[in-house]
Amino acid sequence: MPELPEVETVVRTVAPRLMGRRIVAANFSSRFVTPGNRAVLAARLAGRRVENVRRRGKFIVIGLDQGTLAVHLGMTGRLLVSGQPGEHTYGVFTLDEGQILYDDPRQFGKIEWSAGPPKRVARLGPEPLEVGLDEFRKRLKRRARIKPLLLNQTFLAGLGNIYADESLFRAGIHPLASAARLSAPRAGRLHQAIRETLSEAIALGGSSVSDYVDANGERGWFQVQHRVYGREGEPCRVCGTRIRRIVVAQRGTHFCPKCQRR
Repeated sequence: MPELPEVETVVRTVAPRLMGRRIVAANFSSRFVTPGNRAVLAARLAGRRVENVRRRGKFIVIGLDQGTLAVHLGMTGRLLVSGQPGEHTYGVFTLDEGQILYDDPRQFGKIEWSAGPPKRVARLGPEPLEVGLDEFRKRLKRRARIKPLLLNQTFLAGLGNIYADESLFRAGIHPLASAARLSAPRAGRLHQAIRETLSEAIALGGSSVSDYVDANGERGWFQVQHRVYGREGEPCRVCGTRIRRIVVAQRGTHFCPKCQRR
């Protein structure tokens, strides 16, 4: 699933093609529309001008001159600024100049129009790159294991499996550690690790471990710098211990048993 760095990269590459453009027509699969009346959505979008494009958590938020669109890419969704509709194209924005395609092989993505702020977006926690250390420490005081807490979008918005694993490794914290019992220094290291990991990933266009490409069809490159994610059985780049994989919160979780002692 595209996480914060991937969605941020999509926003940066799709925004120049959307900003200031008028939507001439919009055609979507009902599976992509929430609620699923594509005719109503098409009518609401026709003639609307795009005023801004931003990211909030894992959502692409498109501000119109009337209403707001919230797009979630699901597992394999892609917004593309070039090419022709294909087998997995489930949405087309026809603009007064060009078009934007929505491709989604697994069809888990969603688009929702709202008159005001999107409700699903309003429920999100703070942005990981914006939350201060004091607020971060306060939010850790929950009865939860740290890995599931990092995946909770009401705790922080945008972290997913890849960047939770990578951040915990950099901070030297076991994924099953109690969030509430983290010492102040360890909480500080995790706060810094999250910021550094996400910033580096954005700079490299995100991680292309499956279908992800940006709006120009370009792959990200942060996957070559993964220290634990997807490296089960390989030696830790710090200590040489074999990277382990366990299941936490129904997610495959990668960590170094030596660098991240429980």
